[in-house]
Amino acid sequence: MPHNLKYFFETYGCQMNSAESAALALVCKERGWKESSAGEDADLILLNTCSVRLTAEERTLGRIAHYAGHKKKQKRNFTLVIAGCMAQRLGGKLIEKFPQVDYVMGTSERSLFPVILEAAENGTKAVLDINEKTVFSFSQSHLDEGLEQDSAFRSFVPIMHGCNNFCSYCIVPYVRGREVSRNPEDIRNELRLVGERGVREVTLLGQNVNSYRWQDMDFASLLELVAQEAQKSGISWLRFLSANPGNFSSRTIEVLSTNKVFCRHIHLPVQHGSTSVLNAMNRGYTIERFLELVREIRAAMPGITLSTDILVGFPGETEDDVQKTFDLMEEVKFIYSFMYHFNPREGTKAFDLPDRISEEIKKERLSRIISLQQRHTLELLKARIGSTEIVLIEGISRKNADELITRTEKDERVAVPGPKSMIGSFGKLTLSALKGNTFRAKELEKIKELSCPGVLF
Repeated sequence: MPHNLKYFFETYGCQMNSAESAALALVCKERGWKESSAGEDADLILLNTCSVRLTAEERTLGRIAHYAGHKKKQKRNFTLVIAGCMAQRLGGKLIEKFPQVDYVMGTSERSLFPVILEAAENGTKAVLDINEKTVFSFSQSHLDEGLEQDSAFRSFVPIMHGCNNFCSYCIVPYVRGREVSRNPEDIRNELRLVGERGVREVTLLGQNVNSYRWQDMDFASLLELVAQEAQKSGISWLRFLSANPGNFSSRTIEVLSTNKVFCRHIHLPVQHGSTSVLNAMNRGYTIERFLELVREIRAAMPGITLSTDILVGFPGETEDDVQKTFDLMEEVKFIYSFMYHFNPREGTKAFDLPDRISEEIKKERLSRIISLQQRHTLELLKARIGSTEIVLIEGISRKNADELITRTEKDERVAVPGPKSMIGSFGKLTLSALKGNTFRAKELEKIKELSCPGVLF
């Protein structure tokens, strides 16, 4: 049915949410909807939400209140949809709190979205059976083709969904469900599709990618298949998020090291430097095993950069545990870290643990962790000045319209003068200086790809 309807999405949280928002946007476009640049003139507003931390939910509640209030005051009606992990966790409670919300669509209920769109097109309200058990299914494409066209050369490709680990502090298994691996042929088809659309970098996504298993195919075998398809499809760089150190196999390291299409950077979330705290977190590995893994990775791929997540202030954490985290950081020297203090999430096992750490002590410990990481990041980046690097040109600098922002395969940002026409292509430059955590370069040389992805000149 012809119409002039517009949609507007706000996406919070992880890269998986970004990928799923892109897939939902594709459904809108296939039905003739246009993307709006702002929520105020949209006919449908969707908030794709995150529940990992309380602060994420609080921010989203503020946005829901904003649009609910806008809907009460506005004479023109619009459809308000809450999706994602927060929708999965709170369900109908969101509508009880905000009656202006039309639909709550959990993480396994995206198949209901076309029904919601059809109702909006017809000016009616869809009747959804909230008690009906829905099964998670992957979309065919997750390529972001929105208003920000500068991002069309990169894409997320989900390979699995959910998590079976049940780390004691983590809400993800409760809002994403158990692990579901994606058919490798569907993954191959999406790689072929995004390659045809000119995508140069793909990030494979999952809550725990190295738990991937489809019949006899494990994560290492999937990486081999993906590397082969990338070579055929013109995709030059591959990354993946996130990997649990507890089941990061030697075979995976071998595949990564022998296929240059995989970027020389791995995000390896350690969470803590004390084995006793890791046990309380139910992480499934010791610090000794983590350090052994780091040594194995670096031996196979010299010069690779590692980043991590660090959680401080877990119930029962002692000052000795904090010191062990400092010791770990000193030994590994991560290029960067996502650092945060324990935030109790209702429904997780850690929510009821005794010996909670006070907010004051948690913040003080986190401050020390951040200071140490900042020192390590500065040391590592300064040591890289003078090196020549291949970069993917990502966009225009927000601080200087005459500069481009680029990224190395080691996940380092570089600002360099250059024309907008180079966005989405590869270049070569020399790291000449450092400002904050961003390198500076004086000149950018455009390069072209050889027949083998990952090898450029």
